[in-house]
Amino acid sequence: MTDFFIKGGILMWPILFCSAVGLAIFMERMVSFARMKKRGAGLSEKVALLWMDGKEKDALEEAEKSGSPMGRILVKAMDVKGLDREMLETVIVNATEEEVRDMSTYIQTLATIGNIAPLLGLLGTVLGMIKAFMVIQNMGGKVNSAVLAGGIWEAMLTTAFGLAVALPVMVAHSYLIGRIESYEARLQDGSVTFMKALFSGNK
Repeated sequence: MTDFFIKGGILMWPILFCSAVGLAIFMERMVSFARMKKRGAGLSEKVALLWMDGKEKDALEEAEKSGSPMGRILVKAMDVKGLDREMLETVIVNATEEEVRDMSTYIQTLATIGNIAPLLGLLGTVLGMIKAFMVIQNMGGKVNSAVLAGGIWEAMLTTAFGLAVALPVMVAHSYLIGRIESYEARLQDGSVTFMKALFSGNK
């Protein structure tokens, strides 16, 4: 395997770097999402019940100590509880969008890696083919098929490696996008739950 990597040429190294960065981003996001899910589980319902019982201070403390996106959204909502419903909805929407942007950290980098890895591989292949045909030219065109085939398959290694990196990175990107959209839906549902408690208590 090491021999294949070395034969692939210098562009194998930036592709390997892309692979390492992509893996690091995926693992960091997975850990981050796991923490958010644990901290925010059932938070909106708990805060809503406290609020409906008239325990506004306890509700605020519960949201603050969670340290979760849902908690931060609820804190911002409670800070402007005196506003009308339309303004409160605007605050919640903006807070939700801000949390979604935070969750999307490095996601675009992952997409970029998925796009440039095969291009780096293709560039490596083109450079390898140029090198192979330069050798043939220097030999006056007198080269057997084995030598030609050897130069070609070595040139193709970077393309294969680039695709091998890009495919799982793009799958990881799509998976994380799905997780973000799912979590965004849960944030919206939690916000609606709290708003119902907020305005039912104002009646």
